Amino acid sequence: MCGITGVFSSRQNKYIPDQILRMNSNLSHRGPDDDGIWYSETIGFGHRRLSILELSDSGAQPMHSLCGRYVIAFNGEIYNHLDLRNQLLEEGASIYWKGQSDTESLIEAIAFWGLDKALKLANGMFAISLWDKAENQLSLARDRMGEKPLYWGWAGSDIIFGSELKALKEHPNFNNSICRDALSQFLTFMYVPAPRSIYSNIFKLEPGTILTIDMGFSSSPPANPIRPDDKYDNFYLRRYWSLNEEIETARLNVINDEVEAISLLSDTLGQAVKRQMISDVPLGAFLSGGIDSSAIVSLMQLHSDRPVKTFTIGFEDSFYDESLFADAVSKHFGTDHTNLLVTEKEAMSIIPILPYLYDEPFADSSQIPSYLVSSLAREKVTVALTGDGGDELFGGYDRYLWGEKIWDRFAGYPYIMRRALGNLINNIPVNIWNKTDSLHKAFFAPNKPYNSSLGDKAHKLGSRLKSVKSNDDLYRSLVSVWDISSGILKNAPSKQSLSLLEDSMPKGIQNELPFQMMVQDMRTYLPDDILCKVDRASMGVSLETRAPFLDSEVLKLAFRLPMRFKIKNRQSKWILRQLLYQHIPQSIMERPKAGFGIPIGQWLRGPLNDWASDLLSQDNIAKGGFFDPLIINKIWSEHLSGSRDWTSKIWTILMFQAWYGEQ
Repeated sequence: MCGITGVFSSRQNKYIPDQILRMNSNLSHRGPDDDGIWYSETIGFGHRRLSILELSDSGAQPMHSLCGRYVIAFNGEIYNHLDLRNQLLEEGASIYWKGQSDTESLIEAIAFWGLDKALKLANGMFAISLWDKAENQLSLARDRMGEKPLYWGWAGSDIIFGSELKALKEHPNFNNSICRDALSQFLTFMYVPAPRSIYSNIFKLEPGTILTIDMGFSSSPPANPIRPDDKYDNFYLRRYWSLNEEIETARLNVINDEVEAISLLSDTLGQAVKRQMISDVPLGAFLSGGIDSSAIVSLMQLHSDRPVKTFTIGFEDSFYDESLFADAVSKHFGTDHTNLLVTEKEAMSIIPILPYLYDEPFADSSQIPSYLVSSLAREKVTVALTGDGGDELFGGYDRYLWGEKIWDRFAGYPYIMRRALGNLINNIPVNIWNKTDSLHKAFFAPNKPYNSSLGDKAHKLGSRLKSVKSNDDLYRSLVSVWDISSGILKNAPSKQSLSLLEDSMPKGIQNELPFQMMVQDMRTYLPDDILCKVDRASMGVSLETRAPFLDSEVLKLAFRLPMRFKIKNRQSKWILRQLLYQHIPQSIMERPKAGFGIPIGQWLRGPLNDWASDLLSQDNIAKGGFFDPLIINKIWSEHLSGSRDWTSKIWTILMFQAWYGEQ
């Protein structure tokens, strides 16, 4: 795992070495073991190395191909790189291998097969910059699901690119103007989805794509982000891998036998785990005690001749503490387990570093425990396997379960009736709904703890009934935080900002709402929230994380499984559970799904009150000129009083304000 950066100038640029050195220095956390640069008159690459495979200098980067045509700076891991070497030899390639690094395997595969074929054959996670000396052409590429980040864009007349925005900002011509479209999307989703970044004219390369840039490119950015199959001036973006095509191909060969499906999943995921356990440095796993991480750990222990090192973060608040579940799983598998009980003060101490760590506004509060567990693991290992991707591939989120139920219940009614019902629900104040719930509990469920969330839930349902007209509307309503039409954002874009959510659905799933939601999550929420969160948290402490569920062979198999194997009898991840029950008693695993969360809402009313009140003050809000201070003041007052729970909305504004204050 590493960090990469670079500059491509439209003319001779004698300052490239200095620019690369400055940009590279800001990525030392991604690669503390070594650094390197390469440059010519118009192009330069920088690389920071975290040594995982081939610890000798033969794995150093930037690396040149044997033929001398290509130069590569590579961040990631190619898990099947030894298989690629064998295939190259079988097809007649004559290569003298200098070492055992996957970078060397990749660049020689590119030299022999070309970039597109090499990436199609590569099973791994990666972000790549490649210079072709023969064509004077720069190529940037990213892995299938977006595990590794890659930003690119304009800095004056130069094209700059790199693993993190903090590197790009070191270029002397970097323009830090904020993109209103990106800000609108951030308020909606709590993260900025590809292809935009928070900065104008700086973009995220989409997963599964290659961007080529030829000499003589324009210094004027396009009005809108370049999308796959678009050609703008000397820029061309294409897919080497398509999520839609992968799903459509898989559905031509659906597995309908349960026994066969479970067996294939066990073998395929087991082989993925085995591939991803290859490392020349200490390796372990995150273990929450949930289905996904437990499945990965069970297969790791199966392929290990010693106890796997596992890591869990626990919290003083028992409602958020999953460490007891992780302990039970660890004891069953006999792992070498480390559990750290984190105090409220220790967790909150992470908040000041979040703007620097994430580079752009990011408001998934599980970023805090993600950083804490990464820090814990880094004390003993350099690589950690995770359960990321299990929810999106196997139907783990609650919205897959009850989203369809809500839609089926109301979709048969004319929209005018749904809107009227929604208005009726919203016209009843939240506190009245809460009183109704408390009376019901007092008379009919006296032993059940009171939860004052009925009013919030009722109003959310009312809003959906008024706004939802299609499956797509329902999904957006379930994943959205702020409604931009509320007026929260000043000078908001006049139309919906471009994102991958507007892309067409794979053919043949029009009547499968849960599957459609899973596809949308794989396009945006997974790469731009979940994987971004884990990448920045782990690489912030120089820890490499790997996600076996996102192995290319596991993806192919998961798409062949019908939805009834994923969600069955109102139970999520059914087939994963069957696999796991082969290794652990069902009684240990059966419990409600819990997120990787912390009590941010409570902290905002207590120990974080002063910090939040300052950032949300009328003066600070007015200083930026982005938000309506009256709307923010209203929800902040309601949250502090306890009459409403506005945690997500407030945290989104706070994370922007904290980030903006450091610009």
